[in-house]
Amino acid sequence: MSGKITILGFAGSLRKASYNKAILNAAAELLPPDVELKIFDLEGLPLFNQDLESEPNEKVREFKAAIRAADALLIACPEYNYSISGVLKNALDCASRPYGDNALSGKPVAIMGASIGTLGTARAQYHLRQSCVFLNMFPLNGPEVMVALAQDKIDAQGKVTDPGTRERIGELVKSLAAWTQRLRQG
Repeated sequence: MSGKITILGFAGSLRKASYNKAILNAAAELLPPDVELKIFDLEGLPLFNQDLESEPNEKVREFKAAIRAADALLIACPEYNYSISGVLKNALDCASRPYGDNALSGKPVAIMGASIGTLGTARAQYHLRQSCVFLNMFPLNGPEVMVALAQDKIDAQGKVTDPGTRERIGELVKSLAAWTQRLRQG
């Protein structure tokens, strides 16, 4: 791999002790050389309002600038009601609007998610992939990281303790770096 790769990561959850924030933090510990992960907290991002999209507030401008400055994205995707969280959907709307100013366009992206259920956010991740198509993003197909029964793999301090989960997260960020490099080369 040639050249440093900067990844912007964000979790579609606002909860302080979010399992999805925990796996994002684990990703930061498992980066390959020459890869940097910056984590953006979606707390304070306003609800998307089309009446205000041409004059976004400071948090939206900051988010879009961070996306544009990154070479790739890493999204930690929770699952609520068989789909992506409202927080994540809102973030995508804020980042991609107004029409013609889509900060997400052309970005390589890896998706992972953690949940207390047995499917580990599978349904939400597949819904997110549908949005990636419309937003002209380039999602990494694999490895898939769907952390099921997260309460058994992440301790009370938010540390991912399960070796297999840590290994899959490490493989994902390594694959995202390679995918980003491949897309850079055309």
